[in-house]
Amino acid sequence: MRGNDEEVLTQALAWLESGRRAALLTVLGTYGASPRPPGSMALIRDDGAIFGSVSGGCVEDDLRREIAGGGFFDGGPAVRVRSFGVSVEERQRYRLPCGNSLRVAVECAPDAAQLAALLQAVRARRPLWRHVRYGDGSASLAESGPDAAFVEDETGFSVRHGARWRLLIIGASELGRYLAQIAVTLDYAVTVCEPREEYRQDWPLPDVPLSAEMPDDLVLAFACDQYAAVVAVTHDPKLDDLALMEALKLPCQYVGALGSTTTTLKRKARLAEHFGLTPAQLDRLHGPVGLAIGSRTPAEIAVSIAADLVASRSALQRAAAAEAPQACRA
Repeated sequence: MRGNDEEVLTQALAWLESGRRAALLTVLGTYGASPRPPGSMALIRDDGAIFGSVSGGCVEDDLRREIAGGGFFDGGPAVRVRSFGVSVEERQRYRLPCGNSLRVAVECAPDAAQLAALLQAVRARRPLWRHVRYGDGSASLAESGPDAAFVEDETGFSVRHGARWRLLIIGASELGRYLAQIAVTLDYAVTVCEPREEYRQDWPLPDVPLSAEMPDDLVLAFACDQYAAVVAVTHDPKLDDLALMEALKLPCQYVGALGSTTTTLKRKARLAEHFGLTPAQLDRLHGPVGLAIGSRTPAEIAVSIAADLVASRSALQRAAAAEAPQACRA
């Protein structure tokens, strides 16, 4: 249960500590459709072995041949920027989708000790910024940084690592366990709320915190913001409603609850009558939770919920990107 950052950093340390050289790749900018957002990382070892991706396979072969040829490790700038798909001919050659272009930073000598410190923060779900300067190739870590997950200017780039997105799952049932496992791989810092002792026994996910607090108390303690999601899956209105009555008042990225259309209508009526939630607050409830993919089993329902979380998160990121000033450098 690891996200992309943790997997890439773990592999980088394994290669570097074994005496191999490896280049760390970071996506800087994509224009048009792209499978990898800015800040995404991958690795290419000195013999051409590759781990992760920066384009879904479109440009990795060219980078692999260039890096394995030795030129990146034999002098020259410590950080090099490569652009792909700038011309029509290049877009056809690399088969980049939808007229896309791509820029990638290649670090020839990443510091193993620094990557180890970054990996520790990622595993602890603690935000940490990595700043890389183009001029001298230096990299540094900081406990604070820009609000955005990725920022670049003419001097270098900054990437926020560690879980930025948080998910509170109400209910440690089979569905809650499946959803927790999927969400961790999507770079959510997951907490599960389960006041019922019988469901807390033999909790199988040691890396996912399990709380016995009541849902309303834990939602308030979770300090929900636009990067937090709350999903209630106990199917017990005594517990789910407690979470929802607080979460729907907060600026959560996503609030959802398990249940049919009829169940959702009854739930909204209860929340309005007993807890005073407004129509605008109730409209924020995703219910029935998840995308309509015909899911029936707990695992399938977890997939549908995770997909809806990604859709909501992507919409938020697109809106933020549209509001931010764009600096396009080919």
